[in-house]
Amino acid sequence: MKRIRVKEIPLHEGEEVILEGFIHEMRIQSKVKFVLLREISGIIQCVALPEEEKFFLEIEKIPKESVVRIIGEVKKEKQAPSGFEIKIKSFEVISKPEKELPIQVIEKGSEEAALPLRLDYRWIELRKPKKALIFKAWTMLEEGMREYCIKQGCIQIHSPKIIGTPSEGGAEVFPLEYFGKKAFLAQSPQFYKQMAMCAGFEKVFEIGPVFRADKSHTTRHLTEFTGFDVELTYIESEEELMRFEEEMICEGIKKVKETLGEEIKKIYGTEVIIPKTPFPRISMEECTKLLKEKGIFEEHELSSEGEKQICEIVKEKYEHEFVFVTEYAYSKRPFYHMKKGEGTRSFELLYKGIEITTGAQREHRASVLKAQAIEKGLSLEPLKDYLSFFEYACPPHGGFGIGISRILMQMLSIPTIREAVFVPRTIERLTP
Repeated sequence: MKRIRVKEIPLHEGEEVILEGFIHEMRIQSKVKFVLLREISGIIQCVALPEEEKFFLEIEKIPKESVVRIIGEVKKEKQAPSGFEIKIKSFEVISKPEKELPIQVIEKGSEEAALPLRLDYRWIELRKPKKALIFKAWTMLEEGMREYCIKQGCIQIHSPKIIGTPSEGGAEVFPLEYFGKKAFLAQSPQFYKQMAMCAGFEKVFEIGPVFRADKSHTTRHLTEFTGFDVELTYIESEEELMRFEEEMICEGIKKVKETLGEEIKKIYGTEVIIPKTPFPRISMEECTKLLKEKGIFEEHELSSEGEKQICEIVKEKYEHEFVFVTEYAYSKRPFYHMKKGEGTRSFELLYKGIEITTGAQREHRASVLKAQAIEKGLSLEPLKDYLSFFEYACPPHGGFGIGISRILMQMLSIPTIREAVFVPRTIERLTP
């Protein structure tokens, strides 16, 4: 016999099966003992009866969260939580805790242990089905977005994360020594996505780590996160980028809803909503006017409160959870963004009150790029390798980067991004 998964149990009614997993909970009675076995696909009730003398008395001595192997018969049972249960015929302990767990997988009431403690023991925290569901949803979201990119003819790339020049103008970087030279952890695959455009790849995407030496202590900031980046050539304006992104996000959310929508609704109490396209678009100038009416005075870029208020306005006016904010001021954008009058061909995508994307049409003309770098007060010498990409001709292009963890955080109403990533990295946290 091969081990089967809990989710496969309905296919094996009346059969003898092997199950392996953690002891989630036990209910001990004099004539029957119930063991709830948990593995990543679900939880199943297993029943031990007195006739199985060799393990009936020993079961209650086994600590919760032990890893066990159970052989038993699958029976349909209306009273069981899943409608099925396993009549245990053989019970083996594979591994058991050597000391008391620092945090509980099943917590009494609604109170959890303090977040720092839960993050210290992240691998135990992630045994909770509610927490594991975050990463099942992440898998589906990323798969849907990736499938969309491939269908659109994109090539996947993996750019270097150790680079010789900061990719975002020199701010918020992690420097490191590299064989006697100065190097940095990449803040973005930006330069390399553009190199791919110069190479004629036309459409690329990348899923990989992004490093930001950001000292923010907010619920939305990390020093390392996973980015989903896209770059497209032969575009006429940033509008093509926004259309690509909104369709891609819809495909990702659709995949989550189709595979996990009911489970998310049951566990998180939230409906996964596939957004309608096109997403609303509001210029930064218009945002400023709308916020001013609410007594919030902002100019050129949005604060966290501004993002929240704009999303509330859009929700009320358009019944939409997403909004593109467009045409940011040139003074607030990187030198490689293409100008559009006094502003730029740039945008940010907000979702339920926070920014999840920054994007823009890039400047592809070498002479203009150099002039804009100088205008921004940057030295051309550190940028010479990047600027050389464009000296041999480059198609018009643009792209965007998405913070996947921020989408999951908002989709599932997770209170802090530290819980939306597998193992968070913050200013204070380098372990586990």
